[in-house]
Formats: sequence, structure tokens, C-alpha cells
Amino acid sequence: MTDGFLRVLAVDDEPPALDELAYLLRADPRVAKLHTAADATEALRVLRDTDIDVVFLDIRMPGLDGMELARVLRRFARPPAIVFVTAYDDGAVDAFDLGVADYVRKPVQTERLSESIRRVVSSRVVPTHPAALARARAEEDPTIPVELAGTTRMLPRSAVRWVEAQGDYARLHTADGSHLVRVPLATLADRWADAGFVRIHRSYLVQLRLIAELRLANSGYVVVVDGAELPVSRRHTRELKDKLVRAAKQDWNR
Repeated sequence: MTDGFLRVLAVDDEPPALDELAYLLRADPRVAKLHTAADATEALRVLRDTDIDVVFLDIRMPGLDGMELARVLRRFARPPAIVFVTAYDDGAVDAFDLGVADYVRKPVQTERLSESIRRVVSSRVVPTHPAALARARAEEDPTIPVELAGTTRMLPRSAVRWVEAQGDYARLHTADGSHLVRVPLATLADRWADAGFVRIHRSYLVQLRLIAELRLANSGYVVVVDGAELPVSRRHTRELKDKLVRAAKQDWNR
């Protein structure tokens, strides 16, 4: 695709960083129009006068910082997607709470920025160009920031098989390994319930469709997910059985 359709705003208080980000964004064929701003006040003026699809936003800025600006943007009737571009990783959890499209670490690499734009296109319908509709996924797959070898990556929720509580943290188990994130299990249980994740124990959250087996063991019921046996507490056993039966009936009726 050679014709762009995204209307983009880049915000950074450091001129060299803003110039570099603007250069990389202009080089992407999916970007139709690019605006820049040196602080939150200037960004809000652009957003007041112009329709913007996505804001690439630095976090640490004087005055109203990027995190505070993102909270303001969430209250818009039609909020733009937000991608944080920062040299720091301590805002990843707050980024997750705000539901941002991506979290990109500086210095920004062309391939990483391209992936970020792909995430934006995939997670929202951009009404200004029909090509956007063809690239958007049928369903949004929210992401959560995780650390991989010192780099913050956005892990798709669909990759998570089950979640284990570890104090105020949660360990996300995927087919390839696990990731510790600074988000309480209760928070994920509440936000991911509509996506099929069910609480089976005070310390475990499981994707219902991935449960291969529910059986009685010496210490009580367990479920089997990817070969791992996870305990089911007494208080959750009856509800889990009901959900498994309902899910099975839905499959039969398809």
C-alpha cells in the first residue's frame, strides 16, 4: 500500500527526538498527514482543530506530562489511539491501565515503529481511508506490556494461556514461557472476564477454552492446561463446572 490514511500527531519536548520521530513517521506509507507538538498545550491545540487518529507521545515532559495528557485524551468523545514513546520503562503498568496501543522505547527503530503502526491499524477502524478497513482485524486483541531482555514489548492477550498470582504481581503463562507483570491477578480477572478468562482459585486465572480436563485429585479438583495441573478451589468448582458445560453446549449447537 503506497497511499497513507493515518492522521498522526507526534509530541516530544526534545527537538532532536521529535525531529527523528517525525522523520520515521513520514517515511511510513500508512501515514497520510503528520502534525508535531513540543508540549501538551500545543498538542491539545492541534487536537482541538484537527482530527487525529493516533498520538505518538513522550511521557516525561514539563508541565502536563504524557501520562496526564493521555488521561485527558481518554475523555474525548472519539479519543485517538495513543502510543507512548519513551526512554523509560517505569510507565508500562500505567500505560496498560490507560489501554494504550503500544509502548515504544527510545531510541526508536524503524522496524519497531512500523510494528507499532500496524498495532494501531489492527486495533481500531480508521474512517478516513477504505484501505484501513481491510487491514483492521475483526476483533481487537488488547495487549499488556512485558519485559523481554530489557525491552518492553506488548504481549497480545490471546497469547496468554493462564495467569498465576505472585503477591501484587501476576505471572502470565504463554505457550513459549512466562512473564511477570506488575498487575494484580484480581485486576486481570475483572478486565479479561469477557474474553473467556475464569477464576479457578485465588491464585489462578485460566482461559476457559484451553481447559483440556477437569478431574478429582487427592487434594481436590484440578484442571489441565497445556499439560500443567492447576488447583481449583472449592468455592470455584461448581461455577467452573457450569461454565464448562455451557461452553460445551455452545460448541454442539454451532
